[in-house]
Amino acid sequence: MVESLKPQPERLYGRQRGHPLRARQQHLLEKALPRLSFASPENPAAGFSDAVSRVFLEIGFGGGEHAIGQSELNPDVGYIASEVFENGLCSLLSRLVPEGEEDTATPPPHFRIWAEDARLLLKDMPDACLDQAYLMFPDPWPKARHAKRRFVHPENIKQMHRVLKPGAIWRVASDHPVYQEWVTDVMGKQDLFDAPPPAKERPEGWSPTRYEAKAFREGRVPFYWTFTRRP
Repeated sequence: MVESLKPQPERLYGRQRGHPLRARQQHLLEKALPRLSFASPENPAAGFSDAVSRVFLEIGFGGGEHAIGQSELNPDVGYIASEVFENGLCSLLSRLVPEGEEDTATPPPHFRIWAEDARLLLKDMPDACLDQAYLMFPDPWPKARHAKRRFVHPENIKQMHRVLKPGAIWRVASDHPVYQEWVTDVMGKQDLFDAPPPAKERPEGWSPTRYEAKAFREGRVPFYWTFTRRP
């Protein structure tokens, strides 16, 4: 399966917007997002209002609840939350920006948003600059012909290894059987990360997400992987 995998396309995602945006959502994108956007790929620790001791990256934050949860659990961390889907961006921005302050609210000092393809950010980051990374319930792209669009891909594994510090953790979660099998296969064939079997219950210190809750409602069992970057 992995041996015949094609190179990744220019973009991994499909449409960037679901339902039409409401007036406040559009205002958040136009006025608040620029102030909260991460703009320091070459020196990630310098991309926040206040000094940070560590930098975490979440790839594809969905509704943003996991990103906010992890940021609150780690107040010393500069947290970069990446997402291209506009409705997800609006969901997170609505949590961070009080209503009526779209034009003026001060950005959280240790939290920034990357609203483009996360691979562009990874490409511009220096070696060993991240202390932790997350890929929580990504789009599984379940059809075989779409396998090249999955983020867990040999090309991205190399980049993740490069930007993470030795011994740093990459957390991955999925409730989709196709993606679970895929991650097991792909990570079993690489030597850049220690890849033990996944946990079947959310480990301590992991924040819940709406996708996890949906999986439980629909009777699916999420897998929670903890990959450790080898030297």
